[in-house]
Amino acid sequence: MSILSGREALRADIYSAAEVAGYLWQKGWAERNGGNIVLNITELADERMRAMPALSEPISIGLELPLLKGCWFYCKGTQKRMRDLARDPMAGGSVIRILPDCRHYEIVADYPVMPTSELPSHLAVHNYLIAKGSVCRASLHTHPTELVALTHSGKWLDEKAATKMLWSMIPETRAFCPHGVGMVPYMLPSSTALAEATIAALERGFDVVMWEKHGVFAVDTDIMSAFDQVDVLNKAAQIYIAARGMGFEPEGLSEEQMEEMKVEFKL
Repeated sequence: MSILSGREALRADIYSAAEVAGYLWQKGWAERNGGNIVLNITELADERMRAMPALSEPISIGLELPLLKGCWFYCKGTQKRMRDLARDPMAGGSVIRILPDCRHYEIVADYPVMPTSELPSHLAVHNYLIAKGSVCRASLHTHPTELVALTHSGKWLDEKAATKMLWSMIPETRAFCPHGVGMVPYMLPSSTALAEATIAALERGFDVVMWEKHGVFAVDTDIMSAFDQVDVLNKAAQIYIAARGMGFEPEGLSEEQMEEMKVEFKL
């Protein structure tokens, strides 16, 4: 029997992740097994779940994350494709629980699917979010084509410049991504250094962080909201690139127009 049986809130959360995984694949942002989704589902873990036996031996996180003691997560599986997760989220991912030593986790359901190799990075971010009292419970890593393309130009590795340009392309970007984008210079994927740099960008107030020549990392209250932020930002990048492809530098919204948006929507 699936861990989702009789747990409608948990099912809704995980099937929302499956829906997002499908969108990522359809958009071409999740080639092969690219990208990751991790959800903090601790508040949905009932007593019967907590009593479930493990499907694995304790697995090292490689870090000590003290605020994750007793926490539960759903995470995409290593070498699993987003299109697989979209079709069957419990075959494409797994539910894990963090052990009391805060250094190890166990796979609990539905199958012994080994989590993504980037799990330590995601868990480090979730440990940070809890420390800050954040309401964010979802983290998303994906490879949106146009946003990644921008990071191949040194001009757009400047957080202020990139944020201003993206905000100015379409009003919705200013409205729905009010914190702009953080930037992390290229670092080895799955590395501790990349996780630390991402947390530093979140500390600067960003919810969406661009990894140079790699992808985007976003956090939000739920996985659909995290996806929406990346989707809106990538639309802005598409507009900029389309204008350049037509042979001109887009004007963008003026400072006055963006300030009007800020005041009107209390951004």
